[in-house]
Amino acid sequence: MTDEPLVRFQRVQKTYDGEHLVVRQLDLDIRRGEFLSLLGPSGSGKTTTLMMLAGFESPTSGDILLDGRQITGTPPHKRHFGMVFQNYALFPHLTVGQNVAYPLTVRKVSKDEQVSRVKRALDMVQLKGMADRLPGQLSGGQQQRVALARALVFEPQLVLMDEPLGALDKQLREHMQIELKDLHRQLGVTFVYVTHDQGEALTMSDRVAVFNEGVIQQLDTVDRLYEMPANRFVAGFVGDNTVLKGTLRVAGDRPAMALPDGRVLEGLNVSNAAADAAVELCIRPERVVLRRQGEPAGTNSLAAEVARVIYYGDHLRLLCRVGGEQAEATVKVPLTGLDGSAPPQAGESVSLEFPAHHARLYAV
Repeated sequence: MTDEPLVRFQRVQKTYDGEHLVVRQLDLDIRRGEFLSLLGPSGSGKTTTLMMLAGFESPTSGDILLDGRQITGTPPHKRHFGMVFQNYALFPHLTVGQNVAYPLTVRKVSKDEQVSRVKRALDMVQLKGMADRLPGQLSGGQQQRVALARALVFEPQLVLMDEPLGALDKQLREHMQIELKDLHRQLGVTFVYVTHDQGEALTMSDRVAVFNEGVIQQLDTVDRLYEMPANRFVAGFVGDNTVLKGTLRVAGDRPAMALPDGRVLEGLNVSNAAADAAVELCIRPERVVLRRQGEPAGTNSLAAEVARVIYYGDHLRLLCRVGGEQAEATVKVPLTGLDGSAPPQAGESVSLEFPAHHARLYAV
């Protein structure tokens, strides 16, 4: 990858009614060859951003640059981007081969060249020998592969995907995530992928832009996004958390949160909250260590009672009451970590311990 971005959004805004901004002052660089996911809840601006990049929507203000050239006014068919939609958008009366060849026909590629490119594209998505079938004869996963082959067949420098796996069942969706990532590695083409599924974004992406209310809340690599959420929204939207409320206390360089009952928990003051400010502490379930009766508990720990035990196959998810009006604390316990001992039971008294460097404190 070079330092110069393939795509650059500069101060882009979008409104449909002249009052409410769906996208606010968007500055975003998309790197060559990366897999970038636009992640966020419904109405956050992620799909509108993708549609502006594709050319189906026009920015109200600002510029979109491709290789340093302005494309804000360039129509979609002249941008030469591959596009994959959730509903596949295949022509039902055309064969698989004809569907895949369609972008080449529009570009007036010779018949011989079309045949070789279609074969290569179908091989790429593991649909060898299916060129003569109709879309209606294929499963949902196979139809999605046809749509992907059609997007790749004319060798675009950018492939845009709008929740393309949303209609598939969970197992097939997870399988397609791995296939898409492998395909991205093989081709080196830039992928921009819209999803509201945090797991999907973390599984496939090199970087993720988290949208909310028309603004990118954080743009980062998947590990940093999960481990170091920039604000309370990102912490709550990406991954599971236990959230405890209290007041910030600072003793030297060790920020901590005082709970209403006086207990104190240390953490990282991510949002630079001031002393005595209302804060929320967020901790991931897998970062919490369960201490059962008789086991010594560390300094950053809470007495709790197991409220519910949920079996997930490879681990147990414990919902624990920590007193007062606090939200339930969630603990992830690997089955291998039980070492043959009986699993915790509802009503059991436990201690929940977690390292301060994994706890995040956010001003509220």
